[in-house]
Amino acid sequence: MSLIEDLAADRLLAIIRGKDVEASIATAIALVDEGVRSMEISLSSADALTVLSEVSSALGDRVRLGAGTVLTPADVDAALDNGATYIVTPAIAPSISTAVDRGVPVLCGALTPTEVLTALDAGADAVKLFPVSSMGPRYVKDLRAPFPSTPFVPVGGVGVDEAEGFLADGAVAVGVASPLLGDAANGGDLDALRERARRFLNAVCR
Repeated sequence: MSLIEDLAADRLLAIIRGKDVEASIATAIALVDEGVRSMEISLSSADALTVLSEVSSALGDRVRLGAGTVLTPADVDAALDNGATYIVTPAIAPSISTAVDRGVPVLCGALTPTEVLTALDAGADAVKLFPVSSMGPRYVKDLRAPFPSTPFVPVGGVGVDEAEGFLADGAVAVGVASPLLGDAANGGDLDALRERARRFLNAVCR
């Protein structure tokens, strides 16, 4: 399937950004065991390329694995070499044209209508609305008026209740970091992570 089809099917994109390599890998495995299928490993994580490679090797086609915070052409190459199948950016970045040229799906960060249009013109497959913590679900509905066919993925402080609202107002999926991960990727409680994953999956699958 395409990136958009995957996101539409999963409706939840887990964002792993951790300070502990082994804990980040364990977090990814626990999330997939609970039923999370799409995730990104942020390149701002500790030894992110090792995490990407190990998660890709451990989970194979059980996970739709992307790399996040991909900013440069070199980041694209490194992410793909270590198992990423798509890239995610926090903003309009030089990495986008490199990924598009290589036929790699892009979830591009944007917030304003001008940034959304710029992302689409650059070849992004979907738009990561970031940061949406102060905008609220209604913002997706407002943006869908001028951009009715654009797949939006709100990211930034999206909790369980907000996830339901964003999806109801037209988001194709939601991207979630700390409200889902807690401290798991830093060596925290994996049982609590599993419980949060079940709550999120229940919310987005309604």
